[in-house]
Amino acid sequence: MSSTILHDSPVSEAGATAPDEGARALRAGAPGRNPFLVALGERVRALRARRGLTRKAVAQASEVSERHLANLESGVGNASVLVLLQVAQALQCSLAELLGDVTASSPEWVLIRELLEHRDEATLQRVRAAIGEMLGTGGDNAARSSRIALVGLRGAGKSTLGRMLAEDLGFAFVELSREIEQFAGCSVAEIQSLYGMNAYRRYERRALEETVQLYTEAVIATPGGLVSEPATFNLLLAHCTTIWLRATPQDHMQRVINQGDLRPMAASAEAMGDLRTILAGREPFYAKAEFSLDTSAQALQPTFVALRALAREALHLA
Repeated sequence: MSSTILHDSPVSEAGATAPDEGARALRAGAPGRNPFLVALGERVRALRARRGLTRKAVAQASEVSERHLANLESGVGNASVLVLLQVAQALQCSLAELLGDVTASSPEWVLIRELLEHRDEATLQRVRAAIGEMLGTGGDNAARSSRIALVGLRGAGKSTLGRMLAEDLGFAFVELSREIEQFAGCSVAEIQSLYGMNAYRRYERRALEETVQLYTEAVIATPGGLVSEPATFNLLLAHCTTIWLRATPQDHMQRVINQGDLRPMAASAEAMGDLRTILAGREPFYAKAEFSLDTSAQALQPTFVALRALAREALHLA
């Protein structure tokens, strides 16, 4: 393993007391010091203390010089990712823990994480359901089952099939993107360009909360990226019967173009690559839906018949 590369390390050559002086200056609020680096240094010191290791022992195990390690602990050394990985391995912790992962923020978090580590997906799903029930966030099964939420990437057929299903069931149809726009008073594109993705996600959460409060019976077409926000997706899973509408990347692309959005045509090869990447990243979350339906397998009417049967079975309707 190579030796450390630390940047902008203002520790004097003369003495080992410089890092401690730097740490005192940081705690005293010296200007120009990065709060993230200060917190990172404190975590390194705390983890080293928890393991009962001297700075020299960590330096030897990580192949990082003791002087540079002192800089890091003092919050005045900006280490490369590879150096942080070396230090994390020496401290017998994950890189995420070193960087401030919330599941390392207290002893209880650490113990819970240890219990869950290396468990399979089915076990983790049962644990998540049990925690939701214990915390009162699991939703009421009767109320949940009377709301159908369609999840999936744009172009999966959520709007078209959702309207057809709502009409068949006699339920309200809610297109969550339109509710978000009503909250914000502007289009989704304007929200994202003017206020940023964080603001959009807040509007998305508010729109879903209000929809759940207003409708006990509804078919909800959700934005494709809703699963990217864990708190909002948990809310959806707790209060709705979820169906993942799946399609091939080619169908996703063609349906978006058929809707009049010609932007993907500007660089079709690159756009298709991006679409595949997004789909691959979201598929594990879409798969958390209770049911799934392939909307590329057949034409619209047979697909609707299959969705209708799936929804009515989930709702225990004839």
